Amino acid sequence: MKMKALQLTDHPEQRIQLLDVAKPEPANGQVLVRLQAAALNHRDQWIREGKYPNIRAFCTLGSDGCGIVETVGSQSDAHWISKTVIINPNQNWGDNPAVQGKDYRILGNPVDGTFAEYIVVPTDRLHEKPAYLTTEQAAALPLGGLTAYRATCKHGAVKKGDNVLVTGIGGGVAQLAMQFALAAGANVWVSSSDEEKLHKAIALGAKGGINYRSDDWDKQLMAQTSGLNLVIDSGGGTGFSRFVRLMQPAGKIVFYGATAGLPTTLDLHRIFFYQLTLQGSTMGNDAEFTEMLQFCEQHRISPIIDSVRPLDAIISAFDEIKVGKQFGKLVISMV
Repeated sequence: MKMKALQLTDHPEQRIQLLDVAKPEPANGQVLVRLQAAALNHRDQWIREGKYPNIRAFCTLGSDGCGIVETVGSQSDAHWISKTVIINPNQNWGDNPAVQGKDYRILGNPVDGTFAEYIVVPTDRLHEKPAYLTTEQAAALPLGGLTAYRATCKHGAVKKGDNVLVTGIGGGVAQLAMQFALAAGANVWVSSSDEEKLHKAIALGAKGGINYRSDDWDKQLMAQTSGLNLVIDSGGGTGFSRFVRLMQPAGKIVFYGATAGLPTTLDLHRIFFYQLTLQGSTMGNDAEFTEMLQFCEQHRISPIIDSVRPLDAIISAFDEIKVGKQFGKLVISMV
C-alpha cells in the first residue's frame, strides 16, 4: 500500500516533494501510527536548505506528531492499539542523561519522520496524548517543548521571582520557554525585531518586550529589570556579549542555537567575578520528555498555534517558516 509523505529530494527548486511512498509495517517492538497532525520546526527548513548534518535524501521530514496507533508489531504491545499518542522525537539519546551520545538522532532525518500519513516508531517513543490538548496542540509540543524545558527548567532552574529574558519570541521553542518560565512564577521579558510579536507576548503574560534592533536595547532592559537572573537565547551573535552586562550575580545564560552567528567579544572578567554560567543546551533526554509532559499537564500549558493547513499545502508552511513572520507553530492536519 502507498501513503503520502513529504521527502527531501533532488528537486531543483523546492528540494522537498510530497510523494507516494510505501506504507511502513511495524516490526517487533514497533507500532504503526496513523498521524492526525504534525508540526514544523526551523530544523525542517534548515534540512531543506542543506544546513544540517547527516542529511539523508528521500527521507521523510518532520519531528513532531500526534496520531492513533493502528497496528503493532508484537501482540505484547496490543494495549496501544487505538490510543491517541504523542511521539518523543528522540532516538538513541544514550546512557548519560547530561549529554546525548554519538548515535543520537532526531526523528525526521536521518530517521523517517512525521510529515506523512503513517509512521512506524518504537513503542518506547510513545506517550498518551494529554487529554486537555487537541491533536494539533499535542503535535506542536514534542521538539519545542523538550528543548524549552531542558533549557529553562533544568539548566536554567527557573524559579518564582526570577527576572528572565527569552529571545526571539516568534519561535516555537522561545514561546514555550516563556510559558514555562511564567508557570514557574518568573518575571519574563522577551525580545524580537517584530513589534506585533512583542505585543502578543505581553498579552500572554510577559512583563515587557524589547526590540533588539534598537541600539540601546540592553539599557532599556536594564532600566526595566535591574538585572537578569536567566537568559534563554537561540541567536548568539554580537548581542550575546550584552547579556553578560545584564546579569545579576550567579545568573545563567542558556543558549540552544546560534542563528545570528558567534559573539565577537565576551567580558570574561565580569563572567568570573559575577560567577555567571554560560550553558549550552539542545533537546533533552527521555526522562526530561516525560517531565515536560507532566509540567505542561500540571500547568495546562498549550503550544501557541499560528495556523493549521492540510498535508497537500505543507510546502507553503516551509516557505512561511523561512520568512519567519509566524507567531506560534505551523501545524499540518492529516484529517
